[in-house]
Amino acid sequence: MTQTTTATHWALPEPPPAQTDAPVPDDDDCLLLWDRFQMLDNVRKHSQCVADIATILAKRAMNVGISVNLPLVRSSAMLHDIAKTYSILHGGNHSQLGGAWMQEVTANPVLASGVTHHVYWPFAIDLDKYFPQLTVLYADKRVRHDTVVSIADRFSDLIERYGTSERIRKGIQTTMDQALEVEKAFTRFLKVDLNEYTFDCGRME
Repeated sequence: MTQTTTATHWALPEPPPAQTDAPVPDDDDCLLLWDRFQMLDNVRKHSQCVADIATILAKRAMNVGISVNLPLVRSSAMLHDIAKTYSILHGGNHSQLGGAWMQEVTANPVLASGVTHHVYWPFAIDLDKYFPQLTVLYADKRVRHDTVVSIADRFSDLIERYGTSERIRKGIQTTMDQALEVEKAFTRFLKVDLNEYTFDCGRME
């Protein structure tokens, strides 16, 4: 029998369903965690903007009749870069570190998986099952520093800053392709065209 699975191609366990009884930190709790993990000021501004976009998306979902745990979506977004300071100072994967830390701190596996996978989502793009996590991922892809931009602009900036090799550029392109796929899924799911949407209105009607 031929062995087809390699060390780099193994199945990750899927995150739990979005509906969970695990506790959810509120905004004040998240701010305390920002202090505890010494989040840098620029990362705080970015995280706040990502959380605001995620909140708008969640409210839009509720407006079209979709059941959403709004506090879970917002807190996941506020905490998605919780390990950024540590990774800047000491190295390591900030999304994986942050996810592990938030699982320990919050005991909320959905929130933790949203932090772990906010850069790239290795599972099915299924908004019915993974709305909180995919909302964090998409909102993050629409914020460059603390400014709302298109996905194309966000990734152009990433290529310019980090695209120092062909391998890295290909990885960034793969992540961009997924972000565009997620955007299309949200556009269908929320019944609003998100391409180039500025989110300036504060709320989608």
